[in-house]
Amino acid sequence: MPINFNEKLTELLKSHPDFIDESGELLPAAVKDHAWKLDHNLIRLLLSDPDIKTTFFDEIEGHWIFNYDKFIKYITAKNFLANSYTQFRNKIGLNIDGKFLRERGEVSLAWPYKDCVLEGGQTKEEEKREEIFFNEILAQDEINRMFDPKVLTNWKRHTATGEQDVTDIERDDNGAVRENLIIKGNNLIALHTLKQQFLGQIKLIYIDPPYNTGTDSFGYNDSFNHSSWLTFMKNRLEIAKELLRNDGVIFLQCDDNEAAYLKVLMDEVFEDAIYATTIYVQVRYGQKTLSEKNDYQKLIEQIHIYHKKAFTPIKPTEEYSIEKFVWEIVEKSNGQKLELGSKSAVLFKPGEYEIKQKEASLTGLKETWATGTVLKNNASGKFFGSYIAPRTATDGLGCLYKVEGIGKDGLGYRYFTGPKRRGATKGKFYSGIPISRLEELQSGESKKELVIPNFYNFADSFGNCRHEGGVELRSGKKPEVLLKLIIEMTTKEDDIVLDFFCGTGTTLAVAHKLNRAYIGIEQLDYHENDSVTRLKNVIEGDRTGISNEVGFNGGGDFIHCELTAYNQAYMDKIQAVQSSEELVALWKDIAENSFLNWYVNAEMPQEAVDDFTAIDDLEAQKHLLVELLDKNQLYVNLSEIDDADFDVSAEDKELNHKFYKK
Repeated sequence: MPINFNEKLTELLKSHPDFIDESGELLPAAVKDHAWKLDHNLIRLLLSDPDIKTTFFDEIEGHWIFNYDKFIKYITAKNFLANSYTQFRNKIGLNIDGKFLRERGEVSLAWPYKDCVLEGGQTKEEEKREEIFFNEILAQDEINRMFDPKVLTNWKRHTATGEQDVTDIERDDNGAVRENLIIKGNNLIALHTLKQQFLGQIKLIYIDPPYNTGTDSFGYNDSFNHSSWLTFMKNRLEIAKELLRNDGVIFLQCDDNEAAYLKVLMDEVFEDAIYATTIYVQVRYGQKTLSEKNDYQKLIEQIHIYHKKAFTPIKPTEEYSIEKFVWEIVEKSNGQKLELGSKSAVLFKPGEYEIKQKEASLTGLKETWATGTVLKNNASGKFFGSYIAPRTATDGLGCLYKVEGIGKDGLGYRYFTGPKRRGATKGKFYSGIPISRLEELQSGESKKELVIPNFYNFADSFGNCRHEGGVELRSGKKPEVLLKLIIEMTTKEDDIVLDFFCGTGTTLAVAHKLNRAYIGIEQLDYHENDSVTRLKNVIEGDRTGISNEVGFNGGGDFIHCELTAYNQAYMDKIQAVQSSEELVALWKDIAENSFLNWYVNAEMPQEAVDDFTAIDDLEAQKHLLVELLDKNQLYVNLSEIDDADFDVSAEDKELNHKFYKK
């Protein structure tokens, strides 16, 4: 029996590994993504079948031109892949002009499976799913409502003496919140919740997001493409940028899976900010033997740095050393006066001067070779190259030149020596300690700023940080010394540090030990290895990590709270069920007690139930039930705090009013 065109196209697309998931099911989003990119593999595949070729290609003078618009419209149409999955959608959804309402609107969002729209909502590190990301359309007004501030609940203050109820929110003299906060829940929605109180308040943002490798703890897989991951990141970076101070800075750590794409994204999101540099961090030692799957070993991770225009890094310093100021020049004659480059000078021939080495002192001179980059980047080096080196033929070899009006050492002159051998071009110049530095040295205080390198070797620290803070993470944990470097480079005491992928809490722990304020957001359940556990250990006097180095002995406090879930609770129930029968029962509960998408029929037509049970894939069934829920009601909006349907406690109402100053 001949197959129809839809079946032929489906089978052809499923023959390519880029377009199917691990179970062999077609991934329409991946097909569309490749079509938009005019991917050669997709075009070559479509050209291989005569019927498909004539349908989606136009022949022009012997050349076949891909009509990608026609192709995308076809695979998006509701009759393509018209299996029980789409038949179920037709039973419960409304459509206009042949398109489902969820496929109409201004904004297309691609997010992880569990929370469908914006959450990136995996809550258990070990969770893995076949199609973790999928598309859902929301109109702009719905998105705005989703980003409204949310009600916070389960408030607890943690101190060195134990857990306490929160009774008040501390603020500074300007009325700004000054509490260390850890918020549990979706990081995108939590960021928008923070905006009301922390707009323009954050000095440093450090994030170590999931790398889209297929093996990291966030649970992405290979069916998740670059564009979807970047969409996921873009929305979070856009709101994070709004939280930065006008002298704020963001550090974004990644590996080479997404580094290039992420750099382009950061250039777009932070277009009115400044790209500082990319720091390269060695995170592991090289191995002599690699697995059969690897030809190259990844030893390096990258940290992109962007900052607002008023930001200035705090450079490392060292005591200014005078150990090189050991030279003294003795003039044995009056020399010969001449002019070099409009400057008065005195020429001393060999034998008319002596260069002596002595103990380092404040009056000694430092010897510098005039060669290489010194000739280009140093004023004395440039002078040597332009006026001293060419005089060998006139004055001879081994001469000393005393040039007036050069240098900032207060001497009023600078000594130069010309080449000493025939054919040579190199020489030297001698300088004293700069006046500003000399005054500091005479007062007993003088530090020299060092440049900030863009490479650090922390391989040993990465290899030994597993137990830091009394919590463990199988992979991806960062050592405290790395965060100490970043925080000390960018902030002062009491500045606010934000990490909205805070994981096991390394950023927060280091900020606490360095007396910085901090905000952490986390949605994964690490249980006994989460950031709250770690910060409790820190307050109780954790001795690991940087504690000994910075003299930290415990103390301090922080507040832990959560976004108040509503439909999110049904998300969790959907994920937990183990059978289709349980899902059907849960569907009934959802229809009666949750907020459904406005285009969904609250009743349960038997034919829709039949189509649902005919889907022989539990994950696909879960996916469908998730689509029923109104994503604007995942968490309770602050504006609805008094709505009886949400049953917000009196204590939570009071604390939310204090937090939001309502």
